[in-house]
Amino acid sequence: MLSYLQRLGAVSISMFERLGRGSLFFVNIVFSVPSVIVRPRLLIAQMHSVGVLSFSLIVISGLFVGMVLALQGFYTLSDFGAEGMLGVMVSASLIRELGPVVTALLFAGRAGSALTAEIGLMKATEQISGMEMMAVDPVKRIMAPRFLAGLISMPLLATIFSAVGIVGGYFIGVGLLGIDEGGFWAQMQAKIDFSEDVMNGLIKSVVFGWVVTWIAIFEGYDAIPTSEGVGRATTRTVVHSAFAILLLDFILTALMFGDI
Repeated sequence: MLSYLQRLGAVSISMFERLGRGSLFFVNIVFSVPSVIVRPRLLIAQMHSVGVLSFSLIVISGLFVGMVLALQGFYTLSDFGAEGMLGVMVSASLIRELGPVVTALLFAGRAGSALTAEIGLMKATEQISGMEMMAVDPVKRIMAPRFLAGLISMPLLATIFSAVGIVGGYFIGVGLLGIDEGGFWAQMQAKIDFSEDVMNGLIKSVVFGWVVTWIAIFEGYDAIPTSEGVGRATTRTVVHSAFAILLLDFILTALMFGDI
């Protein structure tokens, strides 16, 4: 029993210690962001890496998610004679919830893991140490551009995911199931509010982009400089990002749409 408590205490201390180092690391990145604005070429290159290269995955996933939502929603709404509300159901589900959350999970799996592996390999091959020896701050040169690129790319990708998903729902609802086209768009325009739905979904995507990029960069920077250590750091990025996304989604949804 005593050994179990000792292991539990050691794990807890290690967790809080890593959380503290991660917080200090984030503060250092924030203070390094102005240097990225002065050198926008670094930011543009990283936005291409984490954003543009994730575009096809987001578009294809959003299209099929919207199509599935339309199919499932139609047969559920038809039981109540409310097939005309299909556009509202699809758009509200995507804009409020599925767009930010699914995009963030895909972003963590594709861009987050790539960031961790890239920075971890830089550390393993002593490129970061070499930069420090040449008086080049790796946080300003490597970490800050990637963090800002992830923070900007994630809301854009979530918006594209939701838009493509709505188009996919339109193809199924109007083209396949015979929903009235005018009613599909009119109900959506009447029921979806910009401030309560669109802006809240945008806030979610910004928060998810912040936490996923932060986790990915810190795990790569904190990885053990071996091939095994980089692999474990990449796995931790995906797992921790998924937990953080779902937890923050619950908190933000309760604050935005609940009575809390």
